[in-house]
Amino acid sequence: MNAIAARLPLILNELRLPTVKRLWAGLAEQSNKEGWPAERFLAAVMEHELAERETRRLERHRMESQILPGKLLSNFDFTAVPSVSKAHVAALVEGDGWIDQGANLLLFGPPGVGKSHLVCAIGNGLIDRGYRVYFTRTSDLVQRLQLARREMRLPAEITKLDRFDLLILDDLSYVRRDQAETSVLFELIAARYERKSLALTANQPFSGWDQVFPDAAMTLAAVDRLVHHSTIIELNVESYRRRAAASGTVPAPQQPKGKKD
Repeated sequence: MNAIAARLPLILNELRLPTVKRLWAGLAEQSNKEGWPAERFLAAVMEHELAERETRRLERHRMESQILPGKLLSNFDFTAVPSVSKAHVAALVEGDGWIDQGANLLLFGPPGVGKSHLVCAIGNGLIDRGYRVYFTRTSDLVQRLQLARREMRLPAEITKLDRFDLLILDDLSYVRRDQAETSVLFELIAARYERKSLALTANQPFSGWDQVFPDAAMTLAAVDRLVHHSTIIELNVESYRRRAAASGTVPAPQQPKGKKD
């Protein structure tokens, strides 16, 4: 038995079963004392391995998502935005078929009402359910895609984003068409259309998007693709930060350029 026990760590290393390697001895002792059948012991160690693999996978996916920390449904104040249905949001978190269909999620409202918090909370919930999500400021992604275009690798860069079931573009309204080649944003939208989901937050309604895309035709085409299969959530309430400042609970905020809500 000692010889077998000595070989097991090497075998488990080779098989890449770190949880079994860590726990097998304690479970084997319990199994011997309680007279478990072999299949019960085997199932016990493998269930621990599977559970820890799932935990590690979720941790990796949450880290790669770049989602803002601490943004969860459990700490989102639905009472502050009565126009938003908690049950509807919970259905979005469950996936509800929309992710698998490549549908989109669009959140509108003035700065400071919780759009970023809500969309990140939905993203966190989807990660828990096995989806891969990526969060980025829209202006940062536009710069990334602009660089890829200059280096003649834009299609490859867009394809890299395909590994994410949901791509969250925060603060669309801060992108301006005077940035060189903002048409890369349209190319991303067109490439994901009816295949992979997008979630966007914006301070301005669609009528203000002519400041984002190079021309009216591209603006119309982008809106058409985004809206065709979409859920639209409007958070048209007074800014949380403004309310908090008025009540004296926080100092009046200074809104820096590019600040997320």
